[in-house]
Amino acid sequence: MYLKHIVLNGLPNGPIEFNCDSWVEPKFDKPEKRVFFTFKSYLPSQTPRGLKSLREKDLVSLRGNGKGERKTSDRIYDYDVYNDLGDPDSKPELARPVLGGSKKYPYPRRCRTGRPRSKIDPLSETRSGTFYVPRDEEFSEVKQNSFITKTAESVLDALLPSLEAVLLDDPGLGFQHFSDIDQLYNQGMPIPKLKNQGPLQSLVLRLVKAVEDADDVVKFETPAMFHKDKFSWLRDEEFSRQTLAGVNPYSIKLVTEWPLKSKLDPDVYGPPESAITTELVGREIKDFMTVDKALEQKKLFIIDYHDLLLPFVSKVRRIKGTTLYGSRALFFLTPDGTLKPLAIELTRPPMDGKPQWNKVFTPSSEATGLWLWRFAKAHFLAHDSGYHELVSHWLRTHCATEPYIIATNRQLSVMHPIYRLLHPHCRYTMKINALARQVLISADGVIESSFSPSKYSMELSSVAYDQQWRFDREALPADLINRGIAIEDPTAPHGLKLLIADYPFANDGLVLWDALKQWVADYVNYYYKNASMVQSDPELQAWWTEIRTKGHEDKKDEPWWPVLKTPEDLIGIITTIVWVASAHHSAVNFGQYAFAGYFPNRPTIARINMPCEDPTKEEWKQYPDSELLVCFPSEIQATKVMAILDVLSNHSPDEEYLGKHMEPTWGEEPAIRKAFERFSERLKELEKIINARNKDNSLKNRGGAGVVPYEVLKPFSKQGVTGEGVPYSISI
Repeated sequence: MYLKHIVLNGLPNGPIEFNCDSWVEPKFDKPEKRVFFTFKSYLPSQTPRGLKSLREKDLVSLRGNGKGERKTSDRIYDYDVYNDLGDPDSKPELARPVLGGSKKYPYPRRCRTGRPRSKIDPLSETRSGTFYVPRDEEFSEVKQNSFITKTAESVLDALLPSLEAVLLDDPGLGFQHFSDIDQLYNQGMPIPKLKNQGPLQSLVLRLVKAVEDADDVVKFETPAMFHKDKFSWLRDEEFSRQTLAGVNPYSIKLVTEWPLKSKLDPDVYGPPESAITTELVGREIKDFMTVDKALEQKKLFIIDYHDLLLPFVSKVRRIKGTTLYGSRALFFLTPDGTLKPLAIELTRPPMDGKPQWNKVFTPSSEATGLWLWRFAKAHFLAHDSGYHELVSHWLRTHCATEPYIIATNRQLSVMHPIYRLLHPHCRYTMKINALARQVLISADGVIESSFSPSKYSMELSSVAYDQQWRFDREALPADLINRGIAIEDPTAPHGLKLLIADYPFANDGLVLWDALKQWVADYVNYYYKNASMVQSDPELQAWWTEIRTKGHEDKKDEPWWPVLKTPEDLIGIITTIVWVASAHHSAVNFGQYAFAGYFPNRPTIARINMPCEDPTKEEWKQYPDSELLVCFPSEIQATKVMAILDVLSNHSPDEEYLGKHMEPTWGEEPAIRKAFERFSERLKELEKIINARNKDNSLKNRGGAGVVPYEVLKPFSKQGVTGEGVPYSISI
């Protein structure tokens, strides 16, 4: 039974209300009695004497003993490594390395499930049974129903063209014409009639019945970018703009070293010097300034996946139907505040007896050069799509946040004010992560089957965690400074000066960051008056210690972890956590279908090498558009990803948004209630700021003819790309 709340009436001082929000199991299944506390929050040292033992007993019950397989009715939070992504017992080729617990594959921890070990690989868990999450982390009935309905619609959309490919015995079938892609949105696709009424036809019929008002034709919703300007994906200006206002605004950084040079071993990967030379860049920016001036004035920016991807190239290229390069893209900040793409460099390391292949592509008006530039953009965007999904999105939000949630439930009593501050930021994350392990990031799942790194996708995210992830750089200001995009300036708004003044993600994000930080500061300072109160709080110190030493155990000895000694330390830590769970996730998630729903704009995979890698091949020049379609994802890959992105880009009817929903426990204290009201007002101001910015014609990265306005950090919007605002948590 789901227990929402309990109200005790008839008491001398009025009713007492208990906010339960928890599933209660029958006593024959769970004979232990449950404890529920009132809205009143207490630090451990301030807990009434009669409640102290109950407070500790409740925490002990949530930790478990680390033994046995978890049941669906359990409420136990514990840690484990990612040892359930592969399925070697089903097929040997589905074996995958364990992520976490080793120097080779460091990784955050997930929730322990305790399933039996694999017979083939004793280090891995079997994927039999359920993907356990503690009972109170499950979706609500409203969320579950909307999720099932939306998934049914999207899977149906993806299934239809896939079935045609299956019938043709060609799962690698690509789109024959660009008009075939348009048909997905304009005319829809008929439900195919299978010759043999087998499982596939039954699945189609079941899905049709699951979709209200389904008929014989289904269509994908027209993505916002395609709806506004179906040819915008071809424009270099839009290619550059989306690095600042698209779904992956976290990768672009300032060029701080010149000439560009790889840090990889040249004996293994070939000459480290980049082919993007001073002479080449000079030709591209000669109408503006010299290269030396551009470096001095900090006008050159880069997205660099060269060293991250190059070690995977030879392995990925042995897999049929995909390819890979080390890649980087260089941009110049023009006087009107927009970015001009200068060059894309693609590198193949020495392999199969061949030396390193390295080539730079630049924008061109000459026919062959123009098409090679389009191919280079397709390859680079496939790499960017993979990095976005595996690192900017999955690793830095979903994956990194799960340990915070586990530690919060294990070490902070539900009476603790910090637990109650963090609670809405934890909603549904563990469940959505479990679903991701089931179908998205698992062996032969959606990511592996549709993204360039293929079976090495999760290994790639492990390398990124090892080389790039630092808690102290997950705060927005620290992230911008680390990427060289901003410098500290006490006289500038938010204390930062942006080197790219019109950077929509950063501009809106900094306003939201400040609002979040002020709300957290008001809350924390109400309960912690001085440093000694922080240092003497055993639950709080155990919580932060466990996040570092258990949740992110493979990085526990890093010197950059913040200390927790003062209220200011606590404010910084919590603001970072809630930023990642709310704004960071919104920025990289809710615009996915708007920009990647039309996959030529953001292909997830490049299936063939650059046409010029083999100089003996010239036939592609006869029909370069057909060759590009072969490079793009197949019908199955494209529609599968489109369906998933459609699901991920939508909000649940019971979504809880920043500044809209106030936890009942916050309203118990008048000072906290007033602080929340101020927070809500700041978010309303942010909405007005975003509306004004999107109407400002001088801000060319935010709008213009046929341009999707930047709205993903708009708190209360019910229009536009994101739907309905910034949720508290990673709930989808």
